[in-house]
Amino acid sequence: MSTTPPPQALTPGAPPDGDELTADDGTFAWLRALGPQGRRAFGGAFGGYALDSYDYFTLPLSMVALAAYFGLDSGQTGLFTTVTLVVSAVGGAVAGVFADRIGRVQALLVTVITYAVFTVACGFAPNYGTLLVFRALQGLGFGGEWAVGAVLVAEYASARHRGRTLGAVQSAWAAGWALAAVVYTLVFSFVGDDLAWRVMFWTGALPALLVLWVRRRVHDAPEAKAARERSTRKGSFAAIFRPATADTPGLLRTTVFAGLLSTGVQGGYYTLATWVPTYLKTDRGLSVVGTGGYLSFLISGAFLGYLTGGHLTDRLGRRRTIWLFALLSAICVVAYTHIPDGANTLVLVLGFPLGFCMSAIFSGFGSYLSELYPTALRGTGQGFTYNTGRAVGAVFPTLVGYLADSWGVGGALVFGAIGYGIAALALLGLPETRGKELE
Repeated sequence: MSTTPPPQALTPGAPPDGDELTADDGTFAWLRALGPQGRRAFGGAFGGYALDSYDYFTLPLSMVALAAYFGLDSGQTGLFTTVTLVVSAVGGAVAGVFADRIGRVQALLVTVITYAVFTVACGFAPNYGTLLVFRALQGLGFGGEWAVGAVLVAEYASARHRGRTLGAVQSAWAAGWALAAVVYTLVFSFVGDDLAWRVMFWTGALPALLVLWVRRRVHDAPEAKAARERSTRKGSFAAIFRPATADTPGLLRTTVFAGLLSTGVQGGYYTLATWVPTYLKTDRGLSVVGTGGYLSFLISGAFLGYLTGGHLTDRLGRRRTIWLFALLSAICVVAYTHIPDGANTLVLVLGFPLGFCMSAIFSGFGSYLSELYPTALRGTGQGFTYNTGRAVGAVFPTLVGYLADSWGVGGALVFGAIGYGIAALALLGLPETRGKELE
């Protein structure tokens, strides 16, 4: 019989009773609290998300070479990102349903295998159309991995540590990004551009090693698995769109505003993630090695931002933390893209706070979305809202691509700040969940 305590009744915006969540019990207390099985689940989710990030960034880092090889304009290259993110919405929603029906770990394996296979396939693409199709299919796996991995770890984490635990999982994105930047610098320094972009995609086979480990070592959280299997409505899209009635609270409002929140944050983020490498090479005139060096400041800030945001989301609450970093991210975007010509040192310095803020805002997503949905619908709700936000937010990178020829990449990047404004407004429709126990 499950011994998990019942969910706490929380007043929106208010912390749980007492000061339990603010007690300092050590930097790595969250990791110890997971227990052996939870730590293996954390390792699987962290590795999967890091390699998900690595496979994603093989495209933005290779975009200049791709554009030259296939003779593409900015609009066509921006379409790569849009297609990936739009299809990821389908992949994420389907993976969420699978996670609720067949289990978190099995769904995680499917997503990792999918994005790895089609990333490698991109390296064999003979023309623009084929590459676009392969990149779209890569989005199926890319879309589902984070949501499934976040749910898996959230169900092992305690309410006290859930924010920083999921923030640590989120930091895997920066680790994968850093690895991609290092490989990009090496590959493009020693291999001609016409072949280098293919080599970058072929290195996307790395996740195959993770799959073998996850199959043997990682398992669903036992109590959450039992609760999910008892439910008669697990993995139901209809249930997450059910409106409130006199007898039941319903999830329609939650799903709409959580999707809007995800749209704003990811619209801003993917605008920057997609176009900053191009901005550094075209608008700022940096070399391959120079671009890698400047990206290192951005990525270092991102990694620390994920970890810091995770701690803050446990201390300040989910909503306050997201509000704070939405404001700071918008300010950083405007500042970064309005640096005068010739002031590349300032570009280098401002890369750190930009990476920090645009990443810290994501740290609370894994815990927040997990806490907004019941166990039987957690994968479905989280997978749908997070990845629908990706798909709708994908309009932003494409818009930048089409405006880049007339506005310049730097000028068009300001549209990323609009996304963060949308995210701040979406929080008005969602409750605070800090300290909530998962049933």
